[in-house]
Amino acid sequence: MESSAAKIFEALGDPIRRGILELVASGEMPAGAVVDAVRAYSPISQPAVSQHLKVLRDAGLVTVRAEGTRRIYAIDPAGVEVARTWLARLSHPIEQFAQPLDALATELARGKRAARQAEGDREATSAEGAGRSRRLG
Repeated sequence: MESSAAKIFEALGDPIRRGILELVASGEMPAGAVVDAVRAYSPISQPAVSQHLKVLRDAGLVTVRAEGTRRIYAIDPAGVEVARTWLARLSHPIEQFAQPLDALATELARGKRAARQAEGDREATSAEGAGRSRRLG
């Protein structure tokens, strides 16, 4: 597993962080609103929520920007895309081989075509030779 995908899935291993990610997926949220929303369903301190936000930020799942003294959190589409791509490889494991297999099929077709042409050339040459020998005789 790629290191960025590994960090993302490690971050998502915690139910509080998954909940935070669902919250910010609906739109930007100030850190205080995230804390209040998480506290509504879990007895957790503000520093603990801040630590969870830091883990999500370090994994590349959320972004943060300063707005005065507030910190505004939002989902990071790039991190979500890394996770989506990794998961897609699980559901379609053969896709990563599609292009090399297409190239192989093309090379096989070329080989078959060359073999048919060579066979046709040999038949034409032997037919010409047979025609010459009948005329000579």
